[in-house]
Amino acid sequence: MAINEPLNRKLRMALVGGGRGSFIGAVHATAAVLDNRAALVAGALSSNPERSKASAPDYDIADDRAYGSVHELVEKESAMPEDQRVDFVSVATPNHTHFEIAKTAAEAGFNVICDKPMTFDLAQAEELGQVVDSSGVVFAVSHNYTGYPLVRQAREMILSGELGEIQAIRSSYIQGWLRTRLEDGDHKQAAWRTDPTKSGAAGCFGDIATHAYNLGRYMTGLLPAEISCHLRTFEEGRALDDYGTAVVKMENGGLGTVTASQISHGRENDLSIEIDGTKGSLKWRQENPNEMMVRQNGEPHKIYTRDPNAPFMNQSGASACRLPSGHPEAFFEAFANVYRSAYDAMCQRASGSEFEKTDTVYPNVNDGIEGMYFIQQCVASSEQDGAWLPLKHDRARR
Repeated sequence: MAINEPLNRKLRMALVGGGRGSFIGAVHATAAVLDNRAALVAGALSSNPERSKASAPDYDIADDRAYGSVHELVEKESAMPEDQRVDFVSVATPNHTHFEIAKTAAEAGFNVICDKPMTFDLAQAEELGQVVDSSGVVFAVSHNYTGYPLVRQAREMILSGELGEIQAIRSSYIQGWLRTRLEDGDHKQAAWRTDPTKSGAAGCFGDIATHAYNLGRYMTGLLPAEISCHLRTFEEGRALDDYGTAVVKMENGGLGTVTASQISHGRENDLSIEIDGTKGSLKWRQENPNEMMVRQNGEPHKIYTRDPNAPFMNQSGASACRLPSGHPEAFFEAFANVYRSAYDAMCQRASGSEFEKTDTVYPNVNDGIEGMYFIQQCVASSEQDGAWLPLKHDRARR
């Protein structure tokens, strides 16, 4: 029996953010309905009620369910009959608004899928974790790169011991779009990402290094111990970092590095990771997501391709695929895999069943807290000229 059968219906979604001019809101809306397991029926698409109403037709949201704020959304949806109100709220707004939106939704009993970083700072993240614990809702964080089939293939290979003991992780996320001061012009995405009052304590490291760090944690399960970080702002006058590198000591004695840039000419979304184990190593790159290199000394290099029917694919990798081999799957499908995994838990909750809250396939609230701790400790270490600081949070999973 499929996990979502007891509901015998689609999950009902509300989107917060995603009004005209938004990039990530449209991604959430597309990914959420890709597998036909959810329908977008409500939203607070802008903090401006008129703009929210104007954006509603873009998502086929009825005018009477296009709200002016998350508070109005929660109040009116909560008053609806149970068979009509939304099941979950997706948060696709700038960082500084995540906490209030997610907290309001969770306290009202609505499941939440929140964009990353989860909150503005660590204190908010820890408080939100307590709200999620007490409310019992499903809470997912859209570290969407964890949804790629070959990332999940690699994760199962590593956790089952195929690569041996993991000793080194090298992850990087390199972009070039902020090489110039786009934030000084009419560039909405650059403006809020470089503004400390909206982005938080870090710029580049909060925006994309969190993805690189999370990917290493997700794929290997290694627990961090300490971190030393150097952040730089190379574009003169910018308020937040646009480049940085960190070294992470793992509890097992391994070492990890995280490098992120938004000022490297010609680079787009070059997220890549290399992992070295005692039995083998692998490399995966987001801009070529359907191939993964696996190497062992004395043997030919192996290129794993995304093929759900191949005998070399494990269950985690194969189940994340939607298409036969040779048909590329990428960003939207990976994003949708995070949603799909969270939907399984939402359906279990809706049917009154117990669901896993910690060791989940999708990134959960604990991963969100750990991401905020990573940002905090990177900034603090850099301010102390790369001092070694603790990195393992009490809620770090695995």
